[in-house]
Amino acid sequence: MTPPVYRDPSRSVDERADDLLSRMTLEEKAGQLFQHMVTSGSLDEGAFGLPSAREYVVDKHMTHVNVLQAPPTAREFAQWHNDLQELAASTRLGIPVTVASDPRHAFTDNPGAALLAGPFSQWPETLGLAATRDERLVEEHGDAVRREYLAVGLRTALHPQVDIATEPRWARAGGTFGEDAELVGRLGAAYVHGLQGTGEVARAAGSTAFGLQSVSTMTKHFPGAGPQKDGEDAHFAYGREQVYPGGRFDEHLAPFGALIDAGTRQMMPYYGMPIGTQYPEVGFGFNKPVLDLLRSMGFDGIVCTDWGLVTDAEMFGQPFPARAWGVEHLTPRERVRMILDAGADQLGGEACPELVVDLVRSGEVDEARIDASVRRLLREKLVLGLFDEGRFVDVDAAELVVGAPELRAAGLAAQSAAVTVLVAGSVLPLRAGLRVYAEGVDASVLAEYATVVGSPAEADVALLRLEAPFEPRGPGFESFFHAGSLDFPADVVAQVASVAAQVPTVVDVHLDRAAVLTPLVEHAAGLVVTFGASDRALLDALTGAVPPRGRLPFDLPRSTAAIEASREDVPFDTADPLFRFGHGLPL
Repeated sequence: MTPPVYRDPSRSVDERADDLLSRMTLEEKAGQLFQHMVTSGSLDEGAFGLPSAREYVVDKHMTHVNVLQAPPTAREFAQWHNDLQELAASTRLGIPVTVASDPRHAFTDNPGAALLAGPFSQWPETLGLAATRDERLVEEHGDAVRREYLAVGLRTALHPQVDIATEPRWARAGGTFGEDAELVGRLGAAYVHGLQGTGEVARAAGSTAFGLQSVSTMTKHFPGAGPQKDGEDAHFAYGREQVYPGGRFDEHLAPFGALIDAGTRQMMPYYGMPIGTQYPEVGFGFNKPVLDLLRSMGFDGIVCTDWGLVTDAEMFGQPFPARAWGVEHLTPRERVRMILDAGADQLGGEACPELVVDLVRSGEVDEARIDASVRRLLREKLVLGLFDEGRFVDVDAAELVVGAPELRAAGLAAQSAAVTVLVAGSVLPLRAGLRVYAEGVDASVLAEYATVVGSPAEADVALLRLEAPFEPRGPGFESFFHAGSLDFPADVVAQVASVAAQVPTVVDVHLDRAAVLTPLVEHAAGLVVTFGASDRALLDALTGAVPPRGRLPFDLPRSTAAIEASREDVPFDTADPLFRFGHGLPL
């Protein structure tokens, strides 16, 4: 018997997609338009009280999922993926599942933004990659992510994030490439080439075609999520407004144009609603003129909304309203229609295909409109090889690829390279044989580099590791977002001053966004900032074993007053910054 055209790898992608589309029921089509979160455990276990993978795939006909925490081992992850694909293969049409992931190769642990590395190699945060200014390194990082994702069956990256970090207080700045539009676009393009296997690294390996060995990138957050009013985040109602007091809307578009040129396959509009512009004051996922703008820029790939625009949910035991900013008054059904009318292909963080079915059957949405989006989604699966040899992964090989020694070593070296020296003084680099008093550093690691002592009085030098300040929010999901003031609490400054009064002190501040370092400068003999670095990576840098070469990816403001007086959409707008973009000293 001749197999259906969509199962025949000798036929063109368009022929296969059209044949499959012609065989689908309306319910099966509607399922393609939704992507939600799953756990990587039992297929019968849901995340955050949501439906299980089995319910998504079998009952709701959904074939796109966003997987949360990684299992302890790559073998378990790969086996989970294969089990999921076996389940999908048992359905009527056997459409494979596209498994997506937020970033999971650095240090952030936030289920709404990025996940801990777990068994994967660990690299600096995106800001740290930006600090290196090294396109080749960024592409090599993307290539490492590609190889490890492929090994466990992850085929869509819900990244990179190419928002311009023009508001120093914004909680999502750590996932960006910083404050300069040109740098963001250039490094973002390198990141896309690394993940999709279409750049110089892939060329050296003999192939630059997007396909079986690629991970599809979903660039975010169009049209640029940086200019958040007062730096608050649009996950929450108090951060729903994006403002442009400097009239710089178009400047925030620039990196997206660069990534469209680089071939990014998917695009995610942000939650925020633009205020005081030519565009409707509704969230970008509902905003037809904004999505028309995206298409006018030459993007013909998949548009997937950010997560949870339609239905209210619960996260960590707390209510989590839909991010239906500007259309809170609409019903879920009306919100779905508005998203479809705006031109989005897929609804992220939602699982209500029955609303699409009802809209079509009532005559409010033409089935041809649904077909257009489903065809895009099916074509991506076909190009990725998911209907063919890309459906299953080799469980044994996954253990060898994920967390391979060479990838871990490359990630560690990148962490050290991204260390940014602001003040070296006479204390850096740290020389051999020093007696070191430390806070915030693993003593067993430090002992490999110096003699560890228990008090400043016994030390030749002190090393203090601090986290960038923030105002705790919460409870529940909100607590994961570091927002609010960038000023260090008085007790932290007092502790630095106390130690520094006794011994020359090196202070490291981990920046997941900017910080007001002004009160530390007068006390620190040496001052560095990091963007995701283990103790070992930091010490390799401070001793010169791996020379640090980071340069600031944004200005560091001198004061809170300067931040409050700056315009949210304008880069480099804080008066008289303490350290300027690009500052970084060699050791």
